Amino acid sequence: MTTDELRANFHIGDLFEPNQLNLVYSHIDRVIVGGAVPTTKSVVLAADKHELAADYFLERREVGIINIGGEGKITVDGEAFTLAKRDALYVGQGKREVVFSSMDTSRPAQFYLFSAPAHTTYPTVQLRIEDAAPVHLGDALNSNKRTIYKYIHPEGVQSCQIVMGMTLLKPGNMWNTMPAHVHARRMEIYCYFDIEADNVVFHLMGEAGETRHLVMRDREVVISPSWSIHSGMGTGSYTFIWAMAGENQAFTDMDPVPMESL
Repeated sequence: MTTDELRANFHIGDLFEPNQLNLVYSHIDRVIVGGAVPTTKSVVLAADKHELAADYFLERREVGIINIGGEGKITVDGEAFTLAKRDALYVGQGKREVVFSSMDTSRPAQFYLFSAPAHTTYPTVQLRIEDAAPVHLGDALNSNKRTIYKYIHPEGVQSCQIVMGMTLLKPGNMWNTMPAHVHARRMEIYCYFDIEADNVVFHLMGEAGETRHLVMRDREVVISPSWSIHSGMGTGSYTFIWAMAGENQAFTDMDPVPMESL
């Protein structure tokens, strides 16, 4: 594929617009990603009748939500949850009404959503970043010292198939997920954010023996199919949300790619 073809198939931009809910449906494991930015009014998580053939969005789905903006509130069937930046909320199948709002319209919340089909109802759970399970990886010598925070996973917040969390790189570290890997039984989506305007992240993808890259800017999303590596190098600091769905939820179910085979 050319760069334009790669971007057309795997790059997602313009998710975060004021007072809008923007959703993208991917037929790779039938996931939906989206952004909700309530500013002067609330935003409702609504089902597209044609795409979902459902009376409400979570009729046959679950959703993981992480706030990447100012403090906000999510009301789920009348129960309110306040989320600071980098806090998460899992909402299980069967909840009929999900409403997003901001606590301060001058610093609106920016809610990132990842949804997958579900077959069982699990409780709605809020998780603050300090309560997430941290995994410390990498070292400064290889410019990849980082902390992975696991929010939705089998030993944490329960879900049908969503596995979701966030990776924060330490200052002065630019690489993520290198050495690279693939996981044939799951797809993964990255949402890059906290990228300064004059910086970018070069997201590596493709088969291990024939890699490609996409240039990613602040609050842009990239789909990684099961056959693709997913790694990145920034020209400055950045954070990213990772979310997976597919055959299983085993975090360690991955096939490492030896550096000499890239």
